[in-house]
Order: sequence, then C-alpha cells, then structure tokens
Amino acid sequence: MANNNAELLSQLRINRDVAETDSPRYGLWGGLVGLALVLAGLLYWFFSGPQVIAVNVEMARVSLLQTGGNSVLDATGYVTARRQATVSSKVTGKVLEVLVEEGMAVEEGQVVARLDDVNLRRRFDLATASLATAKTRVLEARARATEAQLNLRRVAELTRRKLTSQAELDAAQAQYDSLNAQLATRRAEVVTAEREVALRQQDLDDLMLRAPFAGVVVTKNAQPGEMISPVSAGGGFTRTGICSIVDMDSLEIEVDVNEAYIQRVFPKQVVEASLEAYPDWKIPAKVIAIVPTADRQKATVRVRIGFDQLDPRILPDMGVRVAFRGSQPAAPAGAATPAAKPEGIQVPDSALVTDDDGYAIYVVSANVAERRAVTVGDRNGRRRQVLSGLQPGESYVVEVPEALYDGAAVAPN
Repeated sequence: MANNNAELLSQLRINRDVAETDSPRYGLWGGLVGLALVLAGLLYWFFSGPQVIAVNVEMARVSLLQTGGNSVLDATGYVTARRQATVSSKVTGKVLEVLVEEGMAVEEGQVVARLDDVNLRRRFDLATASLATAKTRVLEARARATEAQLNLRRVAELTRRKLTSQAELDAAQAQYDSLNAQLATRRAEVVTAEREVALRQQDLDDLMLRAPFAGVVVTKNAQPGEMISPVSAGGGFTRTGICSIVDMDSLEIEVDVNEAYIQRVFPKQVVEASLEAYPDWKIPAKVIAIVPTADRQKATVRVRIGFDQLDPRILPDMGVRVAFRGSQPAAPAGAATPAAKPEGIQVPDSALVTDDDGYAIYVVSANVAERRAVTVGDRNGRRRQVLSGLQPGESYVVEVPEALYDGAAVAPN
C-alpha cells in the first residue's frame, strides 16, 4: 500500500525540463539566434568569397599576312610627299580672289587665286594702242615706198631713152632705197610693239595664280585683300604663298635607320608598313633608295620606301612603323602574287603578361579567367603574333588588370 502511494506522488510531480523546453519564450529566442547565424554566414561568404573583376575581352581570330620572310629590322618614320609646292606669285600684288579651300582637289593649270590687275591692265591697253600705231606707220611707209618704186621705173625708162640725165635716175634710186629702209624700220617697230603687248599679257597672266600640278590643297595661307610677294617682306603683313598643294600620287615613306644596321637594308627590299592611325592595317611596300649620306649628329641614314598601292587613308606627315623583311627572289614580270597564308593570331601587347616561364594570356570561359602559357612570334606594329596556346574563337582579356589572377571570376565587357 505504501508503494502505491509513492508511485501516485511521483506521477503528480511537475517535470520542469519539459516545461522550459516547450515554453514560447524559448522558441522565440531560438529563432532569432538561428536567423543571426544565417546572416553571419551570408556576410562571411560575401566578404571572403571571390571578387568579380570587370575586364575587356576580344575574340581570337586568325590573321592573314603576306609572306616575305621574317623582319630583319624595325624602324619608324613619316609619310612624305615627293611632290609638293606652295603656290606663290612672281610679283608683289594684292590678293583679289582665292578660289580654293583646304581639302579641295585641283587639276594642273587650274586657277587658284587672282591678284589685282588694274595697273597692269592699263599698261596692257597702252601697249595695244602702240601696236596699232606701229601698224599704221607700216601702211604709210609701204605706200610711200610703192610710189618711189613707180617713180624709179619712169625715170629709168626716160634715162634709157636719153630724155633725162643719170643724176635724176640716181636721185630716184636713192629715194626708193630710203623709203624701203623706212618701211623695214616700221615693220621692226611693229614686232617690238607686238612683243611689248605679249610682255604685258604675260604680266597679266602672272596675276592668275595656277596649280603647277594636279593634287590636293592642304593649307590656305592668304585671304582676299592681303598683299603677297615672292619674297618675305617681314613684319607678317605680306604673305609669300597662297596655298600648298600635295600630289597624293607621290606619297612615300622616309625613315632614319641607325647606321649600325644600314647593312640590313637594300634597294627593292620587301617592307611591311603600318600607320600609327591604323596599326592593324599592314601595307606592302618596297625600298626605293638609300640616300647616300649620313647624319653625323643622329648617326642615321635616310631610306626612301614606296607603297605598292596607294590608299586615300594614307596622308602626308602620318607616323608609320616599318618592318624590313629578309631577302627573297624577285618574282618575274607578270607572275601572280603569292597568296596570303595564316600566320597565327594577333593580339595587342596589352593582352600579354610575362613571367619567368615566358608569355601568358588570360582566356575567359564561363566568366572565369584562365591564365594560359602561349608562344609568340613576330611583332606587327602594336600587336604580337600568338602561334600556340590560344585557339581561334576563344575570348581573351585585352588589357590585363593588376588584380587579375588565374581562376578569378570576371565580368566581360
């Protein structure tokens, strides 16, 4: 009986552990603690996880270049015009009209400007009047000479018949000879007057300034109302030229080659040129001549290079890089030019990184940058050939940021 009472008392005792566990207060605090743990995990993952790096990417493409041997020498120079001139006048005068503007194409002999011709026009009119007077005097002298000739014939006939003396015949002959001399003088005066008119006409023509050859106007130096002179008058108030014309068909390249490497250059050598404005455009060219003198101050020798084919994008004074190719046999006349063949993938210098193992490039795939070793070839301007390690169609980082590393998450632009 005593044992049964003890069991009943134990059943009536309250279990405090179960009560505290099932209380609403404990559930609320547990939820808050769990939420805080989740937020802490997210913050830790955000700040300690990989950072996304923005990069510029470009697709790798196979470049096609003309074969011509490897580059034996690289140099820089400028595009120059072999034929260019500043149009000026033979005399000092006031500009009346300018008929050209910069960039205008002109033909040989085309009038580009006119000078004031008031004074010379009056001199021309005076010379023309003098010529007319000289011609009138010729007509007068010719008439008198004809009259003297007829008189001489009559006196000669009378002398033959013994009706006049020999003295009258001699006087008639002298008169005829004198008038013939006067006629010759008048004719010479006509020639002089004609040459004076031609001279005045030439003076007028000199006031019409013409293009010496076909080309393009690159500068306009004078305006209507200004004075122009063939020599500088000082002070900046007198112009010495109307405009400058360049023959675009005479464009070539001039480079200064260090005299220590001039032995690598020879006439008709194949050259590959690239303009600073268009670094990816490879222009075939050839050496025209090596100027047979050296600059003692710069220790260089000037080399003239001609373009195989001109293009409107080639402009005077443009900067240009040239690569002198190795020797190769000249193709016979009429032979077809060898076709271009793949030379690898060209990438800008900024895409390549170097270390102790050589060159490397970052290839982007699935927004992840992969550092990949590559083999490089010849340099072409500001780009370099990649012969292996990069496949056509793959995307690579054009400008490598300092924070970029192998396996980094990137955001391609």
